[in-house]
Amino acid sequence: MPDLEPVAKVLATASAEALIERLRDQHGALLFHQSGGCCDGSSPMCYPQDDFIVGDRDVKLGEIAGAPFYMTPSQYEYWKHTQLIIDVVEGRGGMFSLENGQGVRFLTRSRLFSDDEIAQLMQQGRF
Repeated sequence: MPDLEPVAKVLATASAEALIERLRDQHGALLFHQSGGCCDGSSPMCYPQDDFIVGDRDVKLGEIAGAPFYMTPSQYEYWKHTQLIIDVVEGRGGMFSLENGQGVRFLTRSRLFSDDEIAQLMQQGRF
């Protein structure tokens, strides 16, 4: 039986990838951290890699457009049944996120994994 393509836990739309590339050109290597509330709600926050310290227990979901994407363990427990799709919409970016002032912001959309996808993630030790 052939190896299955790994199920992506986080994806980016083409518009999100284009914004990530523009931000990378301006700021260098980037990373994302899914905000857990407070000031910026639950927005995906984009930072220069050197300016954000990832927590020892933070969960890396994957990469979007070459930028690693993390969230806290408690958020992961809540979201682990879903695939996150990072998109861009008009509006003001998060207060500390690099897209602030660009007239657009990153937005997290999601969909539930299918039973087959959950089984595959479990088999791969990624659930």
